Amino acid sequence: MTTTPRPAGAPMRLGLALPQYGALADPAAVPRFATAAEDLGFTSLWVGDRILAPRAPSDLYPGGGTPEHPYPKEFETFADPFTTLAAAAAVTRTARLGTSALTGPVYSPVLLARALASLDLACSGRLDVGFGLGWLREEYFATGVPWADRGLRLEELLDALEALWTGDPAEHEGPQWRIAPSTVGLRPAQQPRPPVLLGGFSPPALARVGRRADGWLAGWMPEQYLTGLWSVALDAAEQAGRDPGALRRVLRINPRPGTAVETAADVRPCLDVARELGISEVLVDLHYVAKNVDHALDLAGELVAS
Repeated sequence: MTTTPRPAGAPMRLGLALPQYGALADPAAVPRFATAAEDLGFTSLWVGDRILAPRAPSDLYPGGGTPEHPYPKEFETFADPFTTLAAAAAVTRTARLGTSALTGPVYSPVLLARALASLDLACSGRLDVGFGLGWLREEYFATGVPWADRGLRLEELLDALEALWTGDPAEHEGPQWRIAPSTVGLRPAQQPRPPVLLGGFSPPALARVGRRADGWLAGWMPEQYLTGLWSVALDAAEQAGRDPGALRRVLRINPRPGTAVETAADVRPCLDVARELGISEVLVDLHYVAKNVDHALDLAGELVAS
């Protein structure tokens, strides 16, 4: 299992979402933003994944969608995650680069393994690979992937990626994909592979984190749920013969008007709670409160200065 050491009492590692969607969707601004964020002291930079914004979606956004507003308007403009990370990789030196999170089951493992290995090489081994199942079935339909059994598809995706990144020859045989024994010369910079983090907010999802992943992509929620779900992952890791203490938690905080965390200023108390819970990695996403890229950098500067 690939892990990043997390010594007791380690300082908070603060990450920032790269400008990728809504008013901040400006691919040309990514290099400037990434350089400035790293200079401010942010230790990780992240992208998300949104494929489609249907006019009449079958599912409401779980972060507070309503029939009148099924998902945030910002989702209507969304830049490609791989291009965004590549732009950041070219100009940063020390910040880790992560996906929070790719909708794993909609991707082909052979194409995904190639893209992610290339990114890890481009940033000299600073990539964290985060996957989730997503919540919008139209994204599955539009990419030709069945909505049913998406959890099993994610499990197989992890198996196939492991084979493609470490196998010699690389091969995989499963219900969804057959990869013939092949020579794959392109290997990630991190050996045996980049850290894999998984999202999710249900007991089965957290059990998968404990069994399969290097950590959990958590979201801001009441303290009792954060601790309760985390205990599911720790128990699952122990039952699988893995070291629960090696698992990471990356807590995502999205300040957004009308929620419990409305402004960037409201993030600071959340960081204090995270520390009390032993969480040492936090990702702040300013897309819902920043007017443009420059405003996002101003808010980011205020966040690290407070």
